[in-house]
Amino acid sequence: MKFVLIFGPQAVGKMTVGQELEKITGLRLFHNHMTIELVTPFFDYGTKEGKRLVNLFRQEIFEAVAKSNLEGMIFTFVWAFDLQGDWDYVDKITNIFESKGGQVYYVELEAGLEERVGRNKSLHRLTHKPTKRNVEKSEAELKRTYKQYRLNSNPGEIKKENYLRINNTNLSSEEVAKKIQARFRI
Repeated sequence: MKFVLIFGPQAVGKMTVGQELEKITGLRLFHNHMTIELVTPFFDYGTKEGKRLVNLFRQEIFEAVAKSNLEGMIFTFVWAFDLQGDWDYVDKITNIFESKGGQVYYVELEAGLEERVGRNKSLHRLTHKPTKRNVEKSEAELKRTYKQYRLNSNPGEIKKENYLRINNTNLSSEEVAKKIQARFRI
């Protein structure tokens, strides 16, 4: 079982890279908005109940996949490195796979704010993430979290053997997926 965790700030390209990685590896993509979009018609993700339901669905899917005969999965996540709760969450979800003998791969994407603001408006993103279709609101959130949180790690902060950091500002999602596949031989 392989668990590929792709993380980075909003609109850095996690889902798009995950889609390309899914094509070339056969691993199933579970991008973070799949659960957010499911819950949002009932409870806003920012509410206590919205977060509870998103986490519940994710937890159940992780556990089911970890016990299955699937080769593995790809999951995307916005990791705030200055929040201990995010570190704890990453430990929790990766332990689900490691406890079943799975291998975890950490992929960090980074791109400049200007590039991410542009990507935030892409048709591909808006097609797959309805809650981002209010571009003015999602851009404001992107800029707010850029100032409020540290959404990329410091050099040397992640000490995992299976860790790869890619600045994908000038790379296509296909190029990034191929780099991930080659580095981890998946």
